[in-house]
Amino acid sequence: MEYGRRSWRGFKALGIAGAALVLLTACGAQNNSGGSNFNWATAASANDGGGTAALVSAAKKEGKLNIIAVPPDWANYGAIISGFTAKYGIAISSANPNGSSQDEVNAVQQLGKTSRAPDVLDIGKAVTLANTSLYTPYKVQTWNDIPDSQKEATGLYVQDYGGYMSIGYDSNKVPTITSVQDLLGSAFSGKVALNGDPTKANAALNGVMMASIATGGSPDDISKGVDFFHQLKVKGNFVKVQATTATVKQGQTPVVFDWDYLSAAHGTDVPSWKVFTPNNAILGDYYNQAINKNAPHPAAARLWEEYLYSDEGQNLWLKGLARPVRMAAMKKAGTLDSAAAAKLAPVTGTPIFLTDSQATKAKDYLASHWTQAIG
Repeated sequence: MEYGRRSWRGFKALGIAGAALVLLTACGAQNNSGGSNFNWATAASANDGGGTAALVSAAKKEGKLNIIAVPPDWANYGAIISGFTAKYGIAISSANPNGSSQDEVNAVQQLGKTSRAPDVLDIGKAVTLANTSLYTPYKVQTWNDIPDSQKEATGLYVQDYGGYMSIGYDSNKVPTITSVQDLLGSAFSGKVALNGDPTKANAALNGVMMASIATGGSPDDISKGVDFFHQLKVKGNFVKVQATTATVKQGQTPVVFDWDYLSAAHGTDVPSWKVFTPNNAILGDYYNQAINKNAPHPAAARLWEEYLYSDEGQNLWLKGLARPVRMAAMKKAGTLDSAAAAKLAPVTGTPIFLTDSQATKAKDYLASHWTQAIG
């Protein structure tokens, strides 16, 4: 999603297990007060419209879902998209797959109430917090499994999947990386890239923040990261090319700041690809899901969220090497894909997660200083 996120993400064959039982059984006792003419744009939960079965029926009647800035190779989104369509027969229109979180917000604002507007958003923390007036509250059926610290209380936005910032690199093209400072060496000339523009893309913002923490900054101070990338630029090591699966495969961006789950996937195309996470800057983050308050397909938008937060959807994130937000609850319930979980990279050290105010402060600083530092 952010190649511009991807940054702030082919398709793989997907075996669909569990059929429709995941969502139908999650519903429990259903409130049938919604009726066939219920306006799903007003629903703050499936029960408001009569339950999950009613939601499925309404979403199928709409027959379409608009998503945006979702590359199929971002955290296993390809399998998630094909799984949703196979399960419900709802066509998905995927716009600007290599767009950033900011591109998603721009599309919502520009397309307004038209049929082409995004129904749902998958966006980073800083952009999420800056645009809350665009979303509508919704609580999925598995709401209670999501930690309070990872959801807005009314369901306006909710974290879904995440990981840790890392530096991925082609070990056949550059020396072994043991610290962020290594990237200032001559061996990295014209080789270091970010996954997007940090003023717009969450992955890139966090890449700069990780560099800042690793070079003497703090979660409250991203300036050291901007200074570091300025040094990379002066030395000719920073490449202002948006890193994607294609640029990595072609060797155009052999060193990339990116989420560990995205970076690890490059090993499929580049067997010599390695992933380094500095133990003095273990920076984690989760992406947020939100529903456009003017979604042209309000029932399909809500069904999509139900799918993403179901056991099936959460395990698909896990198969993409991302950490699903319901991971702890699913492990306790015995519904977590243990084989997929075993493939996650171990974390050594104390993880850092930006607070809302820290993410906003970082975004504001980048808006004022990034272009001047990089040109």
